[in-house]
Amino acid sequence: MVRRVVVALLAPVTWTPPGIDPTRWRSALAEDVVDLLATLNEVETAVAVTPEDRWLADAVVWPGTAVHEVPEPTVDAVFATLTGYDQAAVVVADAPDVPGLTLGKLLRPLSSRPVAVSPVEGSGAGLLGVAARLPVPAWLPALDLDTAAPAEVRAAAPRPGDVAVTAGWRRLRGPADLASLDPAFEGWEATRALLSGQPG
Repeated sequence: MVRRVVVALLAPVTWTPPGIDPTRWRSALAEDVVDLLATLNEVETAVAVTPEDRWLADAVVWPGTAVHEVPEPTVDAVFATLTGYDQAAVVVADAPDVPGLTLGKLLRPLSSRPVAVSPVEGSGAGLLGVAARLPVPAWLPALDLDTAAPAEVRAAAPRPGDVAVTAGWRRLRGPADLASLDPAFEGWEATRALLSGQPG
């Protein structure tokens, strides 16, 4: 039985909509991503935070969810904390409406490839997430989820085919991303409530 884990990296967010408290915004995004992870099948779920952001993990995790403290909010630091797993994915916490199927597709290629990446759709560079067989291949570079691109990961691999590029999704990092949210789409309740001005 392959043991898999999906970890939400609760890193600082780079943008907050005008008129919204940045702490409440970050908390709403994190809550929605953590709630989404709880719906995934056949994987364990966890969050990763730096010690100074432990308050955020404590505020949004479900009972029994593992919380990994990392020295810095990076993919490498998260992978380094994971033991006992065969496969792991690290995903961002500013994609509150990402479908669970999209995250599932990030792990699927690991049956035949050592690494998979999910790109960001819409504005800006970066990745939605990175998945790898553990232990992580030595050739995998240090990745910044805000700036890395699939081509960068493929260029580091012994063969480009070692890196699968899976379905992407948007991250909420600017007005254009916010405008692309679909009110009819299920999920993202905490973010939706904050944007609509409901008390939360």
